[in-house]
Amino acid sequence: MVNKLPEVWLRGPLPDMPALLQPVAHALLQAREEVEELMNNFPAELLWLKPAGMASPGFHLQHLAGVLDRLFTYARAESLNHAQLSALAAEGKPSAETYNTRELIERFNRQVDIAIAQLKSASELELTDVRGVGRAQVPSTVIGLYIHSAEHTMRHVGQLLVTAKVLLAGY
Repeated sequence: MVNKLPEVWLRGPLPDMPALLQPVAHALLQAREEVEELMNNFPAELLWLKPAGMASPGFHLQHLAGVLDRLFTYARAESLNHAQLSALAAEGKPSAETYNTRELIERFNRQVDIAIAQLKSASELELTDVRGVGRAQVPSTVIGLYIHSAEHTMRHVGQLLVTAKVLLAGY
């Protein structure tokens, strides 16, 4: 029997993480562990398949990294740059430069590391500061962006889990 750790949120506070942002960090780290376990050694030929019209595992992996990058950019009160806009447009579209499963996992892992570092440096006094989202600059707050990043990430991890298991069942 494998001795599994409890879920990240049950392992205690993360060092140097502002108390109000602990749940966001826990969710992102939990997502990373679940993606790693689920997608490690996932067959490359299944990566871009869309069973029953669902989004492909490749899309979810691209989107997981991309959405964290975008939401944390907005939290810093910055606009998306050309590379981020290009990456957004490319999500779910395999090309000659398509990443393999391992590369997509590593890209997500790096983005989680970047997000955790940003959370650690966040000021709790600025969490209610207003931030504009997207070209329309729809108002949100720093904490709203961070919380949405956690729940959106976990939503896509759940969708990835179902899609990957459906594909693996027919493999």
